[in-house]
Amino acid sequence: MNIQRINPTQRWSDVTVFNGVAHFVEVPESDTSADITGQAQQVFAQAEAMLATVGSDKSRILSVTIYITDWANLDAFNAAWDAWLPEGAAPSRACVKVELADPDYLVEIAFVAAAGQ
Repeated sequence: MNIQRINPTQRWSDVTVFNGVAHFVEVPESDTSADITGQAQQVFAQAEAMLATVGSDKSRILSVTIYITDWANLDAFNAAWDAWLPEGAAPSRACVKVELADPDYLVEIAFVAAAGQ
């Protein structure tokens, strides 16, 4: 089976697809001065774009790992998450507190989703 790497660089690919499953990670890219809600919305918008790239959408997300830098932001993040996801389409999810590579990032999310046919 082939592995499809979309926009590969030396260090990462935007999306990697194997056996109909897409893997990708998103961080806030347009405004790292935004609060957790604003950064989450940036990540969600970028995720929707990546999902579209592989013929998928947010209703086909299978699993996420959410990396958050401060538990004080969890309630606001969860509110944004709940508003973004379609009813009945919540994926399996892990949420861990971390220190991220860029100190301005408040959140980073690793996605696993069913790619389109």
